[in-house]
Amino acid sequence: MGSSGRIVVVGSANADLVLDVDHRPSAGETVFGSDVRVTPGGKGANQAVAAGRLGGDVTFVGCVGDDDHGAMLRRSLEAAGVDVGHLRTVGAPTGNAVILLTPDGENAIIASPGANRHVTPALLTGSRAALASADVVVVQLEIPLDTVEQVAREARSARVVVNAAPAATLPPEVLAVADPLVVNESEAAVLLGEAHHGMVPAGSGPAGTIPAGSGPAATVTALLALGPRSVVVTLGGAGAAHAVAGGRTEHTRARPVDVVDTTGAGDAFVGALALELARGADLGDAVVAATGVAAFAVGRRGAQESYPHPHQLSG
Repeated sequence: MGSSGRIVVVGSANADLVLDVDHRPSAGETVFGSDVRVTPGGKGANQAVAAGRLGGDVTFVGCVGDDDHGAMLRRSLEAAGVDVGHLRTVGAPTGNAVILLTPDGENAIIASPGANRHVTPALLTGSRAALASADVVVVQLEIPLDTVEQVAREARSARVVVNAAPAATLPPEVLAVADPLVVNESEAAVLLGEAHHGMVPAGSGPAGTIPAGSGPAATVTALLALGPRSVVVTLGGAGAAHAVAGGRTEHTRARPVDVVDTTGAGDAFVGALALELARGADLGDAVVAATGVAAFAVGRRGAQESYPHPHQLSG
């Protein structure tokens, strides 16, 4: 496995309110669901827990409320070995995510940011030393975008993993430090669909135009034209595609698994990816490892509770 570099995750922490439903309701429809299960979640906290459970040296920067949900999240992070010295308690309720889970393991999510709105650039001033000493910094988009921009400026000596989720456009300064930019197919479509609206660097060429019916390689190429140093596109059951700037796209196949719950699987992937990069792996090897961790996670219920410890991974 090798020694681990320092990882700092700046991001969200949510209480996941999970309901099992037969199908997701259409407009005007009422459906019955299971009793609500409350579990620890949030993209940032999920990614930190995923890397921590695998043995990473991880610090989490985020906010929770002074409530039971905040205490639950703090316990989950600590149990995974994550440093919570930069997890602030603020005067707002802990963020929530209402998750509708269907029998095929797929989900629909509505997030209420709550305390995550307090992860501001001003809050980062107290975490500058942590950011400066990190080998890998991870950000996602469940916190204010100006905070993501500040992280891009502060983490100059670190490798910055930018998970553009939930789907949104990114300013050039964030794209320029992304190494890699990690998106799923729908998030890639949003980034590329907005490429004609002034959100990408001048002179980026044909970015935003992918021929109809093109595969993942064309998507990766178009995303690289936006300016990141490397790109990973996750493809669900089809695995992931990746490339570094100037290189060719490679495809990593997913490990076959019976899907139970896809909640947090992308975060498991990002956390494991960050850990492998912090350990000095090249991007291809890191993607292979992350794909295996995500496959493990989708075979179990929940987000953080589904993430593996090293002894649970074969091979």
